[in-house]
Amino acid sequence: MAVETFKLLADNTRLRILWALLHGEHSVGELASHVGAQPPAVSQHLAKLRMSRLVRVRREGNRLFYAADDAHVGRLVEEALFHSDHVVAASRPHGADARRRRS
Repeated sequence: MAVETFKLLADNTRLRILWALLHGEHSVGELASHVGAQPPAVSQHLAKLRMSRLVRVRREGNRLFYAADDAHVGRLVEEALFHSDHVVAASRPHGADARRRRS
C-alpha cells in the first residue's frame, strides 16, 4: 500500500491537488484553477486519490467538495515537499560559500 501511495504522489498534478486540499476543501473547478489543469483531468486524478483513500468527498446539494482524508496524508505531503525544498535549498550556495562565489 505504501508503494502505491508513493506512486500516486509521484505525479505533479496529484501532488499539487493534495497540497491545495491541505489548505481546505475545494470543488473540482476550484482545484482545476489552483493547479492549472482542466476539470476533467482533475476529476480523474481525484478518482484515483479517492480510491486510495488519500482524499474524501462531501456532497452539498449537487456540488462535491474534496479534502485530504486525514492528518496522515497532510504530514506525508508536507514532509515530501519540505524535504524537497530542503534539498534544493542545500544545493544553492549560502553563507560563506555564497559570498566567496559572488566576489
